[in-house]
Amino acid sequence: MKKILTLFAVVGMMAFSSCSSDNNDNVDYDTIATVYENVAPNYYNFNPSSDPLKNFRVSFVFPQRIFDSDVVLVYRYAGVDSGRDVWEFLPETHYFDDGTRNFSYDFTFSDSFVDIYLNGNNLTDPELNAFRFNQIFRIVVVPADFAKSVNKSNYLEVMKAANLTESQVQKIKL
Repeated sequence: MKKILTLFAVVGMMAFSSCSSDNNDNVDYDTIATVYENVAPNYYNFNPSSDPLKNFRVSFVFPQRIFDSDVVLVYRYAGVDSGRDVWEFLPETHYFDDGTRNFSYDFTFSDSFVDIYLNGNNLTDPELNAFRFNQIFRIVVVPADFAKSVNKSNYLEVMKAANLTESQVQKIKL
């Protein structure tokens, strides 16, 4: 009887250790991330609409449903600083000089789409044209556990932690 229990213990230990997701080469094979970017000539312009579901909003339908456990992160291209692209993490809020809110970019997502929208005070003000027209977004889909362990506000850290390169960014039409 003692030999049978020992045999079960050894087999059980082997089974549990073979299911481990820890890798000795520091590569995370459990994290699968995807990045999408809208590119020229598909820059997005936030425009008014009589349809409240389309008012100052863009929608992107994922090519395939994402897992219920996935999280969507959205970044807006904000220009170049010291030769590097700057990606602002959404939600992104802009304020008047007196500290009151002027406008914000925000988003919602489901397992099949992401909506990016602009909301605020006077969104047709010509001073906002630089924020309304020719916008570029990166949509990053990552597992929820991964999103808990990385600084989501830093696009470069997310890409590095997900082991993604610029060549893996999928170009899309919003």
